[in-house]
Amino acid sequence: MNQAARRTALYDEHVKIGARMVEFGGFEMPVQYTSVLKEHDAVRHRAGLFDLSHMGQFRLSGEQVASWTDTLTINAVASMKPMQARYNIFCNERGGTHDDTIFYRLADDRWLLVVNASNASKMWELLSNRPSGVRMENRHGEDALIAIQGSASVAMLQPHVDGDLASMRYYFCVETEVEGIPVVIARTGYTGEDGFEIFVDGAYASNIWNALLRAHARDGLEPCGLGARDVLRLEAGMPLYGHELTEEITPVQGGQAWALKLAKPAFTGREALAQQLERDDYARIAGLAMAGRAPAREGYPVYVGDRRVGEVRSGSFAPSVGGGTNVATALLERDAATVGTAVAVEIRGTRHDARVVATPFYKRSR
Repeated sequence: MNQAARRTALYDEHVKIGARMVEFGGFEMPVQYTSVLKEHDAVRHRAGLFDLSHMGQFRLSGEQVASWTDTLTINAVASMKPMQARYNIFCNERGGTHDDTIFYRLADDRWLLVVNASNASKMWELLSNRPSGVRMENRHGEDALIAIQGSASVAMLQPHVDGDLASMRYYFCVETEVEGIPVVIARTGYTGEDGFEIFVDGAYASNIWNALLRAHARDGLEPCGLGARDVLRLEAGMPLYGHELTEEITPVQGGQAWALKLAKPAFTGREALAQQLERDDYARIAGLAMAGRAPAREGYPVYVGDRRVGEVRSGSFAPSVGGGTNVATALLERDAATVGTAVAVEIRGTRHDARVVATPFYKRSR
């Protein structure tokens, strides 16, 4: 492991309970505690607890935050209500993706912007180099982020919170207390299940982490690592930066055109994205279901007949899909990306049958 990797506020807690640690996004992070399948099962049927403190957290304040960030992002910012969260994407001039993020509007003039760990330095530099009059504070690695995800998350978290969680709407947040500790709680997540993300000063993260595990381990709450998180998000059709979105892959190609607000007068990448939509000739992210047991992995080529039509961007065994199926996302040429198209994924020189399928692969029952 890279000796320069940073540690989150919960690093010691992970080591105590035997987590296998890996470097991810510049931090030593737990990839699993027991097994990916057990942790995946906990989230899908009960609840799982995640340390996401490697994510970048930027505090923005001032009257110009909304109007300024609206010029840098594809989705609307100024129309957000206080205590609302909204998915958004920063693009380059070519329409490629700098990062996909979430804005939290804590008050009229106070915001929290959460960016991907691997892009935190890039995004801080980008924002710092755009004169704005906005006050910014970089809390990356200082503030912690704990997520509890799963159908039992409301019941498990509620006894520890000052306030009613059940009435909180999806993609909204509240400033409150957990175990008497000031936090921001958002009804957001990255697993396809109901759940909450808890933003807290890193000095108090272990208090909340341990209180939840002590109180609810007997109810089936499991600490979960990045391995389970990746399977969960892939099943739920959620993009991972560096895979379904990159500086070269645009939100239109990645399937996030629903977030694109071309009615905004001007923002970085607007013209390129509008032209791409109009042409409709671009390669795009599509779902694949493998016919057999062979797993598709990132970078594997995809063929229709003898014609190479794209490559795999993410792949995994998906326990929630059809009783267990190998699935993948692939960046495919337009004509090959139609649902139902028969394709082949080349794995170490052998081609394995697959079919283009709709995403998300999994949707929770409401």
